[in-house]
Amino acid sequence: MVLDHVAHGQVLDHDRLDGVVEFVRSGDSIAPGATVEAKPGHTPGHLALAVGLHPALAATDGARIVSVASIGRLFSPVVFDDLDYRFRPYDPWTSYGQSQTANVLFAVGAAERWADDGITANALMPGNIADTSLARHMDMQQVADFIASGELALPPQRTVEQGAATSVLLAASPSVKGITGRYLEDCAQSEPVAERAGAVVGVAPYALDPENAARLWSVSEALVH
Repeated sequence: MVLDHVAHGQVLDHDRLDGVVEFVRSGDSIAPGATVEAKPGHTPGHLALAVGLHPALAATDGARIVSVASIGRLFSPVVFDDLDYRFRPYDPWTSYGQSQTANVLFAVGAAERWADDGITANALMPGNIADTSLARHMDMQQVADFIASGELALPPQRTVEQGAATSVLLAASPSVKGITGRYLEDCAQSEPVAERAGAVVGVAPYALDPENAARLWSVSEALVH
C-alpha cells in the first residue's frame, strides 16, 4: 500500500514539505480491509499519510495540512461505539457521513497535536460540483431515492474552478497564515448549525469538538497499526 511506503520514507524524496492536501474518494481503499462509504465509515488513511509526512512537514516553516470533506459531515457524527455497524443496520449515507465528519475531526486533531511544530491543519468542503467522476462508485438509484425522500439537500452547484478555490486558499494563500483547526466552505469559515434539517451549509459542533478529534485519532492509530 502506498501509505506504508510513505510512512517508511520510501516515497518522499525531500527533507521538507510545504503542505499536503488529503482527499479520499467514495469507494477508495483507505486501509487493509476498509473503504470509504463502506464499513467502517472512517478514514484512517488521512492520519497514516500525515504521520508519515510529519517529519518533512515539521521541518518546514509554516507547513499546512488541508483535509477535504463534503456535505456528508451533516449526515452523521462519528459513532465511536459502533463504527462498523455491528449494533445497527448498515446505511451507506450515515457511513459516508461518518467518514466526512472524520475528515474534519482529523484536521482538528492535527491542528492541536502539531501546533508546536508550526503546522496548521484545516478542513473544507469544495462545494456541489457536478463535473467530476466522484459518484462513479455509487448506486445512482440510491442517490435518486435519497433526493426524492427529501433527506438530501444540496447547495448551489459550483464549477470545478470554484470548487478548487477553497483548497487553494487554505494550501497557499498568505491570508490564512496561522489559521488552524477550522472548517471552510466558499473560501470562508463555516458557521455552526444546530440541526441538519434544511441545512446545506455550515458545520455541526460534533465535527469540531476537540474531544471527538482526540478520540478519532486514537481510533485511527489503532486501525493503521
